Amino acid sequence: IESHIDALVTTDPAGIITDVNSQMEVLTSRTRDELIGAPFKDHFTAPATAEAGIALVLREKKVADFELTMRSRDGVETTVSLNATTFYDRDRALRGVFAAARDVTERKRLDQLLREKNLELEGARSVAEKASLAKSEFLSSMSHELRSPLNAIIGFAQLMETDTPPPSAAQLASIEQVLQAGWYLLSLINEILDLAVIESGRMMISLEPVSVRELLSECEDMIVTQASQHGVMTHFPHTDLALTVHADRTRLKQVLLNLLSNAVKYNRPQGSLSVVCNVLDGDRVRISVTDTGAGLAPEQLADLFQPFNRLGQEALGKQGTGIGLVVSKRLAEAMNGTIGVKSTVGLGSTFWVELSTAEHFEGHDAVELSVATPAQQTPTLANGLRTLLYVEDNPANLKLVEQLIARRPDLRLLSAVTATDGIALARHEHPDVILMDINLPGMNGFAALRILLADATTMAIPVIALSANAMPRDIARGIQAGFFRYLTKPVRVPDFFESINEALKVAEAVDHSDARARSTVRVP
Repeated sequence: IESHIDALVTTDPAGIITDVNSQMEVLTSRTRDELIGAPFKDHFTAPATAEAGIALVLREKKVADFELTMRSRDGVETTVSLNATTFYDRDRALRGVFAAARDVTERKRLDQLLREKNLELEGARSVAEKASLAKSEFLSSMSHELRSPLNAIIGFAQLMETDTPPPSAAQLASIEQVLQAGWYLLSLINEILDLAVIESGRMMISLEPVSVRELLSECEDMIVTQASQHGVMTHFPHTDLALTVHADRTRLKQVLLNLLSNAVKYNRPQGSLSVVCNVLDGDRVRISVTDTGAGLAPEQLADLFQPFNRLGQEALGKQGTGIGLVVSKRLAEAMNGTIGVKSTVGLGSTFWVELSTAEHFEGHDAVELSVATPAQQTPTLANGLRTLLYVEDNPANLKLVEQLIARRPDLRLLSAVTATDGIALARHEHPDVILMDINLPGMNGFAALRILLADATTMAIPVIALSANAMPRDIARGIQAGFFRYLTKPVRVPDFFESINEALKVAEAVDHSDARARSTVRVP
């Protein structure tokens, strides 16, 4: 009893102390003789609570973790946790209460400190989340504000490039400079946004089994034109080996296209590009891209994955942002992979990405990608002229679409500058397709879409979003909301017409279905 770390005390049923140990003397700064015979409650800051504790023990027979604050003769306060029980003599007559009071002052101090730290951390987390949200909102806003004028610049330049009569050689050269600068600026905006999203931890990665053969086939189709323009020969593996990796298909394609584009851009004239796939240790796949360019020195390799560091290539007139490889590295790591490089000055470089293999994956047939001209894509229309409604408040964007549609004799264009006017026109004119901006005055494009989908007269009309809101979450939100397609500004003319034609086919199918339904109605 005397060696126990807890203060031990016994009381009679009336709450008068009958015995104590030395630790009780220490906590109260009183002797054993002074304590025995004194009321138990007198040695606490809250006597009524202490008395209630004794009564609780007598009633319940046992109490655990009953906290009280003990006050010594010197005024020192000690927080104790009381564990008590009743005790009896050999005739089972109640003799009183036995209590063990453990000093928890330090624990309480640490608990309080922990709570304060948690509050600080919660506050810091809240501030960080607000800052991250503000950053995301700023990036989204800046993306929108930059894309809107870019849409006019690139869009009208594309119109001038394909105008009738065609521009002169000098004019065409100037237009090419405008388009080249415009697409470069758009690429810079996209890569900065990608990097910002990754570093903020908001990048959504969806890992699934991905067929390497199919993905490389798609990448080959997309890079062969660029390679041909630079006089670079391409060599892709053509094998039936069913390699699959655990990755996000879209993001892996982005990484590979970046490596392939760099291998073309920084190659020598009449050089070559080769892609090789290897299985490492049975559970890793390495996809390597080798070029025959100038190669990189060791000191350049050390700075390779730093943002905006182009290793002096800007002096050679090579266009680029200095962000693509940084984004590719972050994406590879987000997919539990790695990216690396081996280079020899004068011979070229090999960049590779390694990912884990995926098992039990049933592959799908590869889809050949091609971009047709608007004339080739134009569907056969049984009903002659079709109607397109464009809801847009920006005059430059509206003018651009007007000139694009003017090249399609099978289409007529209606326009509205507010969502309210657009909905009214849709109900009255029943257009085949609706183009909808998102940031409209008053009601936005999402609210307008909800009204159109809820109205029986307009619910079947395909609605294509055409917006400068081009963050990944904006596109995902648009598709989830029910837009037929979500096009971002600046608009690419082939993509624009391809989406229009797909929507027209859907509208025509709906028209035919309605006609068949009407023809089967019998009047009694």
